Amino acid sequence: MFQFKRIIAAGVVALTATVAAAATKWDMPTPYGDKTFHTVNIREFARDVEQATNGQLKIVVHSAGSLIKHPEIKNAVRRGLVPIGEVLMSRLANEDPVFAVDSIPFLATNYDEAEKLWQASRPVIEKKLAKQGLKLLFAVPWPPQGIYANKEIKSLADMKGLKMRAYNAATETLAKLAGAVPTQVEVPDIPTAFSTGRVEAMITSPSTGANTKAWDFVKYFHHTQAWLPKNMVIVNAKAFAKLPKGVQEQVLAAAKKAEKRGWEMSKKETEAKIAVLKEHGMKIVTPTPELMKGLKEIGRKMTADWLKKAGADGKAILEAYEKLTGGK
Repeated sequence: MFQFKRIIAAGVVALTATVAAAATKWDMPTPYGDKTFHTVNIREFARDVEQATNGQLKIVVHSAGSLIKHPEIKNAVRRGLVPIGEVLMSRLANEDPVFAVDSIPFLATNYDEAEKLWQASRPVIEKKLAKQGLKLLFAVPWPPQGIYANKEIKSLADMKGLKMRAYNAATETLAKLAGAVPTQVEVPDIPTAFSTGRVEAMITSPSTGANTKAWDFVKYFHHTQAWLPKNMVIVNAKAFAKLPKGVQEQVLAAAKKAEKRGWEMSKKETEAKIAVLKEHGMKIVTPTPELMKGLKEIGRKMTADWLKKAGADGKAILEAYEKLTGGK
């Protein structure tokens, strides 16, 4: 009997060791702070994965650029320095214009249009990433982008010479075409950039405005609803392939769930954060027809320029988008 118990105990120890050896930990860098809804959603995704896989895969989220700064996250995942990460899709526009499709001003200006644009562009985006050894898990949009400034902007003329924060190639181009002076500034650095005079205005979401306490340095939010840029969660394809088949399936299921949840969170975020801006004394401005006319002209120019750069891929995306929107 004693010998039998020893055999059972040894078997339990061996089984425990096998399970422990099979467990995998993934460090995941993200660019934004813990209060940002994208980070909240990603932490929920990580919990879903751990629970669904019974601890076989644990994703440890490192928020606010604490592990790897935003500009380096994509290449860090590609090189296998980390297996998974989050990145603003349009940050990759300098390597391929297709990644800027969701940041073309006034191409998609509400959630329904943004969802259709994502349906039209996702297959192309997935192929582009796959060629770099990356796998797309999910993408979630920011609320529609608006203009923050210390004065009311009634036309493009009011933007001339303004030092404007840019966060990707599209915002840099828009600022230049509007006569402003763009400066690249990451989200955690926004308050300092304003306080030191590096920037005087910015185009970003109600979410980022509220999270950075924009009322401390600007008075006006112009609700232009220019575009809805997306954050992508990407994974190193080789790291994903090493996971057991069952774990892969659970990760994909959790990703699908996270995308759906993230889009709903984004919709709620828009209303909630505009309310926060109001509560703190900011003036929410409905853009003048003159300002919107000027911005939409810039949008048409940027769409045409993007199409030239994006070539056949861009044409395919726009044609698919037009079919989904009924020729909008």
